Amino acid sequence: MVNPMADTKRIVRIDYKAYYADADKLYDTTNADCAKEAGIFNEKTTYAPLPYIVGSGKLYKDLADAIAAAEVGKETEVTIPCEKAAGVRNPKLIELYPIKDFYKQEINPYPGMPVSLGNRNGIVMSVGAGRVKVDFNSPLAGHDLMYKFTVVDEVTDPIEKARCILETDFGTADEFGIAVMEDKVVITEADVCKFHEGWAVAKYRIVADLREVFGLDRIEFVQVWESAKKADTPAADSE
Repeated sequence: MVNPMADTKRIVRIDYKAYYADADKLYDTTNADCAKEAGIFNEKTTYAPLPYIVGSGKLYKDLADAIAAAEVGKETEVTIPCEKAAGVRNPKLIELYPIKDFYKQEINPYPGMPVSLGNRNGIVMSVGAGRVKVDFNSPLAGHDLMYKFTVVDEVTDPIEKARCILETDFGTADEFGIAVMEDKVVITEADVCKFHEGWAVAKYRIVADLREVFGLDRIEFVQVWESAKKADTPAADSE
């Protein structure tokens, strides 16, 4: 049995709509219908309430404080000035590249195209005279942001808490085994972990969040390799 006093962090699920406040333009949401209406729907995105560890420091402070104080089921609105959000735009993060650098990678750049250069993500601003201007500022930089969110519920079941952490840090909790004990949490890895290039890094985040939520030092991961079961061979008919 898990000691409820061991928990050091709360986990809630939130529905939200995030806007550029200066343009009243939706740029992110957990609601599929709102995303479709705003023209930002992505078929690869799962639209559902988002698990969040209260006090984890993973959101802008003003937003995190509003979530921590919010009543379950009540919509809350908070506006965050750009200085407290993604910051002001930095002109030094706008750079020029020879267009041949793109052609070598079989990329035909155009304005608005997302690109990855030198492990940095940017947006093509313009193409001309053999050069490509790329903006490496965050798309949110320079914008005041406005959030409308509702805390849908607070997660209290220990297994569900661990599932929320897996979903947040790895993107899915499907096919994982979870055991939460008084002195440790044991995660049995899903088969996808054996071949997923991001799993090794995700494990560090998962360990840190499990420790924060459960107040436990020991986190165990179990990897299972099981031989495929051989098909039963039908017995030969006796004469």
